[in-house]
Amino acid sequence: MSKQTNEFKTRRTQFLKQLGKGVAVLPSAKPALRNPDVAYPPRQESNFFYLTGFSELNSCCLFAPMSKFPFQMFVEPKDPTKELWEGYIHGPEQAQSLFGADRAQASHPETFFDEAFVEAICEADSLYYRVGLDSRMDERIFGLLQRASKKLGRTGRPFWPIRDPLEILGEMRCIKSPAEIERMATAAKISADAHKLAMKLAKPGSWEYEIEALLFKEFRGHGAERVGYNSIVATGSNACVLHYSSNNQQCQNGDLLLIDAGAEYDYYSADITRTFPVNGQFSKPQREVYEAVLDVQKQCVDAVKPGATVHALQEMASELLLEHLLRMKVLKGTKKALLQENAQKKYYPHGIGHWLGMDVHDTGRYYVSRYDEYRPLKPGMVLTVEPGLYFSTGPARYKGIGIRIEDDVVVTSKGCKVLTSGVPKEVEEVEAACRLA
Repeated sequence: MSKQTNEFKTRRTQFLKQLGKGVAVLPSAKPALRNPDVAYPPRQESNFFYLTGFSELNSCCLFAPMSKFPFQMFVEPKDPTKELWEGYIHGPEQAQSLFGADRAQASHPETFFDEAFVEAICEADSLYYRVGLDSRMDERIFGLLQRASKKLGRTGRPFWPIRDPLEILGEMRCIKSPAEIERMATAAKISADAHKLAMKLAKPGSWEYEIEALLFKEFRGHGAERVGYNSIVATGSNACVLHYSSNNQQCQNGDLLLIDAGAEYDYYSADITRTFPVNGQFSKPQREVYEAVLDVQKQCVDAVKPGATVHALQEMASELLLEHLLRMKVLKGTKKALLQENAQKKYYPHGIGHWLGMDVHDTGRYYVSRYDEYRPLKPGMVLTVEPGLYFSTGPARYKGIGIRIEDDVVVTSKGCKVLTSGVPKEVEEVEAACRLA
């Protein structure tokens, strides 16, 4: 049994323990059609993969700690014709022998799952299932709950409360194991190398989509299965659109190019943003804005340590950026009054960062139990640190400038480690990287 398989087994053991007397149903991802004859590239649902390592779609897991079979899988049956067209299918036998299921059955006919679920839920006190992701599965689960209720008869047993599996899995996934951090470091290195190549090759006259294609080639060429999210390649004022997606404009001499892109390696994503001049030289206004964002980004990274909170980092970034906006004469008034007005939000409208992992906006609570009780950082958490300033409006000298600088940071016992430090971000280093070609 491989080290990775052992890790999946350890996760399942922990998950089953935390379920107590509950039952959990985790459906896999379903094929998504681009048109009637073409499916989008498949990608397994993150929670499903986190517990199984099984990438085939049209599957389902049933976790029932009280059952004789605590971990059951319902998977596609072996089918030579389908394998001829679509590729290898593991089937129920290998779901047990390779993926550790206590029992595995074919997902067709569906009666296998139905009978197993009713048997398990009759012994349970709650159901962990994400409602609202698949209406057909929702309808099926609710019907099976009614069947189980009738089977129990007049016992006075109340209907089962339905809870989100992320109550457990979100917290498990929020603290990364050494093996997970290793995979994230690989995703970060692949992504960092691609960003450096983009700095080298982007020039006035380059098209955003050319740079996007370059990034994807580098990701795939170094073992990443896919992008972690749709790449943002935004030249000029496009950088002021936070989730810009068109990627169809041509870089002009004097433009800054904002690239927010990360590879996904073995189901773990990187998330890097860099902003650089396509002609290799920041203008004076561009440099002023860039150095303000860089100063705040570095101070916030330095503040990441056990006991800190994402909320405190956001407060810190907001205050520091506001101070820079005052110094640059973008804002006028007193610091105290402007902070009370949240005046910096006009130019810094987003948060300082987010959890990162299997999903680019990864799971895990930002609060302890109430919305005013912020969760302290712990070793093993991974988050992004990404302040920015965006001048879609404002003083003419800054108009059209959008700058964000983002790194991926893992919390350690004494502070933090930057996984994405391989990409230049100091002004002189960025300009040098842009002039290498």
